[in-house]
Amino acid sequence: MATIQVDNSDSGPMDTLARNAVADVQDYWIERFPKDFGKPFQAVSRYVSYDSDGTNLQLCRTNTKQMVNAFFCPSEDTIAWDRGQLLPQLADRFGELAVVTVLAHEIGHAVSQRAGLAKPGTPTIVSEQQADCFTGAFFKHMADGKTPHFVVSTGEGLNNVLQTMFSLRDQVGSSFTNKNAHGNAFDRVSAFQFGFSQGPARCAQIDAAEIQRRITELPFKATDSFRGNLPITAENLLTIVENLKLVFKESGAQPPDVLNGSVSCPDGKVTQPASYCPATNSISLEVEQLAQIGAAPQRGAKKGMAIGDFAAFAEVASRYVLSVQKATGFPLSDTNAGLRTACLVGSWAGALLERPSGGRNPVGTIRISAGDLDEAVAELLSGKSLIAADVNGTHVPSGFARIEAFRIGFMEGSPPCVEDFGA
Repeated sequence: MATIQVDNSDSGPMDTLARNAVADVQDYWIERFPKDFGKPFQAVSRYVSYDSDGTNLQLCRTNTKQMVNAFFCPSEDTIAWDRGQLLPQLADRFGELAVVTVLAHEIGHAVSQRAGLAKPGTPTIVSEQQADCFTGAFFKHMADGKTPHFVVSTGEGLNNVLQTMFSLRDQVGSSFTNKNAHGNAFDRVSAFQFGFSQGPARCAQIDAAEIQRRITELPFKATDSFRGNLPITAENLLTIVENLKLVFKESGAQPPDVLNGSVSCPDGKVTQPASYCPATNSISLEVEQLAQIGAAPQRGAKKGMAIGDFAAFAEVASRYVLSVQKATGFPLSDTNAGLRTACLVGSWAGALLERPSGGRNPVGTIRISAGDLDEAVAELLSGKSLIAADVNGTHVPSGFARIEAFRIGFMEGSPPCVEDFGA
């Protein structure tokens, strides 16, 4: 167990876990911070544990009674956490690394402050995205086997970390301009992956201008009568296919035929609820199954059944882009087929987003709405992601890699799908 001082600790299992976490994260920054920011890292002055159901404490002019939270207080240079409810809930739901994720995020705020990034007037979303990014940088350090108290696999381990971030996203329909905005799931995971893949220097590039170019957390439009969840009908599925034809028109690929129901194929497996058959260049769709996936999530519903409309539409898109890969000569079942597929689906999604700062012009009349990209993240983190699967339904094992491929296509278009996952 780490020996770092924690005030008001009960020395129980949650505080032991938290103490080990902050010790590993702080040691990482003591080593890494000078390399990226040219000066020593000043250790956080005080760590405090409290029980939100127990005795009230005054921390940063705030009462801890019933405050189920973890936070960094700049004025007191203090990081505090609720051992009574928050930490046990995270550990029970996502595993111990969920606790590490949250505490690494709070220390990420201290890193921003010490690096001179947390300037007066900095929008909350900028600070939160920086902290998510710094969290990703630390987890790369952990994945490299350099932390004494924790290990993380790049498969299930990182999947659980990203599931934690998904659970802590802003409410669907929120705006990144809100005072306390942290980001939707897609934006939070993107920032984490920037740090993991590119290191702290990339995190330092996150500012208001970078956020304006990249952010996807947008409120519902007044004209969105479906509140971001279009019914999954045969007619709407055909509308999506027509849009896919527009987006991928320049590829020169012959659009696939659309068939109803599961249809046997001589050179490809049936991958319900959507399949692609190379021999006939056709996609077959199970409308009822797609409707189950595309239904709005409900409390108490069976996990994985209802994700949202974009999850269903993106699964259809994943089978459509296999026809694009076939036409351009790529194998449909090699080790990179799932990543290429996720990337191309991402490029399709990116062609439908109206960005605050402009950028790629949206194609056709279909548009990304609030919550859609979070639905894509949920599907990509599921156990049977079709968005990141080859023609036979074999999906990429790592949820982290699935989302990264989708994100690259979303942000950069289709060229990197070939360059990064070509062979």
